[in-house]
Amino acid sequence: MPTPPRTATTDAPRALRVGIVGCGNISANHLEAFQALDSVTVAALCDVDGARAAAMAAEYSVEHAVDSVERLLELGLDIVSVCTPHPTHQQVVLAAAAAGVHVLCEKPIAVDVPAAEQMVQACAEAGVKLGVLFQRRFWPAAAELRAQIDSGALGTPVLGQVSVLLHREHEYYSAAGWRGTWAADGGGVLMTQAIHYLDLLQWYLGDVARVQGEVNTYKHGEHIEVEDSATALITFTSGAMATVLASTSADPALGVQIRITGSNGASAELSEFPEGSDGRLTLQASEHKIAARPVHPAGVDANVELSRINGALKDHHRAQITQFVAAVREDLEPAVTGREALKSLRILLAVYESARTGRPVDFAPASNQRTIVPPSVADRLYTTARA
Repeated sequence: MPTPPRTATTDAPRALRVGIVGCGNISANHLEAFQALDSVTVAALCDVDGARAAAMAAEYSVEHAVDSVERLLELGLDIVSVCTPHPTHQQVVLAAAAAGVHVLCEKPIAVDVPAAEQMVQACAEAGVKLGVLFQRRFWPAAAELRAQIDSGALGTPVLGQVSVLLHREHEYYSAAGWRGTWAADGGGVLMTQAIHYLDLLQWYLGDVARVQGEVNTYKHGEHIEVEDSATALITFTSGAMATVLASTSADPALGVQIRITGSNGASAELSEFPEGSDGRLTLQASEHKIAARPVHPAGVDANVELSRINGALKDHHRAQITQFVAAVREDLEPAVTGREALKSLRILLAVYESARTGRPVDFAPASNQRTIVPPSVADRLYTTARA
């Protein structure tokens, strides 16, 4: 879609018309971010529950409220923001692309790779932008860590550690019937929470070569079909390695820590505690010196309600949405494209597949791998076990 024309009198771009699909919890972050921008009008809200769309439209003074994507796309929109349950993203994105409308989609891009690839291809063929919400990339501390990697301050990244220990009560899953089901949620802690940090991990360490993982359900088994806990070992094409630990069964929650260690021995750690707060660099270790900040400050409420988490993330939604609007106006790439969002989806789906089969999932060969352990070491295991 061409850049909107500017008027001769003011040289200002015409207002972009935005529609939001899905009026659940996260939609307010999208709506408020778009409404805060100059020359952007949120023209319509859409939800299968028409009354919910109408109520939200009245609250935020939005002109149109509809109950179908088809009706929404008849309203002359430039951008559609997708805030629906995970498996429905594909249908909405394909419809928007067919109508020539740019799309900003909540994560995950989809719940399976073929659907996500179809979405990417459809938007490319239609000439529209496809962006995916990974707002934690817009933490200043996340960008600072990426800058350290790019500058060589850590050498070449060789090790990563990701710990995502969050708290959810059973009521979190029962509050929405689609949560915690394979059919409507697509997965558990990996698909809904840890995907944000898998995105950051691959942003820092690059393309993935191999994934091996396990999943289980320790706390919420009577309430959900999917996993509430997962572990993974990831090897990257560079030869770097990382471990991932994720759960929604922690009580109290310990938040998130992402630690990167480089080939020169230097390390840096990015932390989010409590959940939803701004990421902070809590560890810098290099040249025989360690500078550390408290990861879990005293007096902080560790178990945070979902509404507070979403509210705390509004600034970073606004930052990514601002960039997406600029990408539409100036014909730039979105900060996180659909193709980029596919990377974290592939990683978490590989964890599920590895857990199912008991075997690693190989994506591509890894360079810089050396056979450090000789085959004879196997004799030590089996000889000892038989003794």
